Amino acid sequence: MSKIRISAVSYTNTTPFVYGIRRDKALLEKIEFMLDIPADCARKLKEDRADIGLVPVAVLPELPYYELVADYCIGAVGEVNSVFLFSRKPLEEIRFIRTDNHSRTSNLLARILASRYWKIDASFGNFADEDAFVLIGDRTFGLKKEYPYVYDLAAEWIRFTGLPFVFAVWAANKPVDPVFREEFNRALEYGVTHRKELLKELPQVKGFDLEEYLMKHLSFELDARKKEGLSLFLQHVQEILLGSKENNTHICSNATGSDL
Repeated sequence: MSKIRISAVSYTNTTPFVYGIRRDKALLEKIEFMLDIPADCARKLKEDRADIGLVPVAVLPELPYYELVADYCIGAVGEVNSVFLFSRKPLEEIRFIRTDNHSRTSNLLARILASRYWKIDASFGNFADEDAFVLIGDRTFGLKKEYPYVYDLAAEWIRFTGLPFVFAVWAANKPVDPVFREEFNRALEYGVTHRKELLKELPQVKGFDLEEYLMKHLSFELDARKKEGLSLFLQHVQEILLGSKENNTHICSNATGSDL
């Protein structure tokens, strides 16, 4: 029997899941486990180079078929502290925003907030001389002190909608055996409930509180409220992208690009 190919994000926010999976020897015998940046997780699932992926949620509408296979996600019910808009100008002065090629979801979240919450007339793309930029993941650790204007995109979404935000979900591009699904969820649950033990193994990051990040800022359970937030986000994405195609304004050719 061929192994189930699983792609997970190679950021610190995924380490609880990785911790649980790698401690389940029976599960490891059934899978081929890969660590990738978010865009590559999504790309592998789209190209059928993975069967299950921890994918940025913006890719879901682009999959011919998908099912959510876990009760867990990468989410936030407040500041996530690793997905930001960094700027040297206040919001009302921002005109050009550089996107992050690691995750289309965060770029689209910034676009939604810019047009529908912040009400600013900004263009998004790979600008060399931007006013602000989107940055996600471990590359943001310790950067907040370096910029006068810092906007946590999860917190901004919550202020805008009153709902949690989901950045990534475990999705399969084909039906998954219910028995394997249960085994997989048990491994993820183990990792999430043993974060204290995991923290003892992680290297410390200067100027960044890893314990606070993993224990307080990230929210891993994919509950009803998060699903509601996810559904609303995908609705906004559909409207934003449709509007961009119709109007062809405020978006450069590589503003979302092929990254996912």
